Amino acid sequence: MATDRDGESAGVVVVWQRLATDVVHSSPWFEVHRDAVVRPDGGHDTYHHVVAPGSVTVLALDDDDHVVLTRQWIYTHGGTEWRLPGGGVDAEDANPEEAARRELAEETGLRAVNWLRIGRVHGADSLSNHVDHVFLATGLSAGGAALGPGEGDLRVHRIPFDDAVDLVLRGQLPHAGSSYALLSTALRRTGGRVFPGQG
Repeated sequence: MATDRDGESAGVVVVWQRLATDVVHSSPWFEVHRDAVVRPDGGHDTYHHVVAPGSVTVLALDDDDHVVLTRQWIYTHGGTEWRLPGGGVDAEDANPEEAARRELAEETGLRAVNWLRIGRVHGADSLSNHVDHVFLATGLSAGGAALGPGEGDLRVHRIPFDDAVDLVLRGQLPHAGSSYALLSTALRRTGGRVFPGQG
């Protein structure tokens, strides 16, 4: 039977095999694992990777089609960045949507009536299992919680949707989940596309 180089056309999926794993670093936010593995080519190797809980990103749109954006110093990138509201999925959250509702309230003081899952983003596949769950929130109203520790510098802005998309196109909104949310929504609007299961 004919097959391509990795065998998938023959119905065979070649995978990495994990033989053993050790936690070499642990913190309240993530762990670093060292795995003994067998590569798809059959060779034995060691694979280090970060195991982290998921996060959420919220594209919150008001009745005037303005996007709620945050601007804050991002420690790991050493600068101030535009981002959509979001944050980590906590152990107390029942699911990613509950985390999204909580983060929107905590960061912006807003609640939303309507919630739609846009998709998921894998931001660093070779490094981490981290997944960012992305949501669209509409029907906004005030009534959120106060900012959490370490977010005293966070500022909330509202700008027209097209201007927010333009920030992405100019490279001024580099956060992956935020860019994905805005661009996928813009494509849906201009191309008549709908999210899976919607219409």
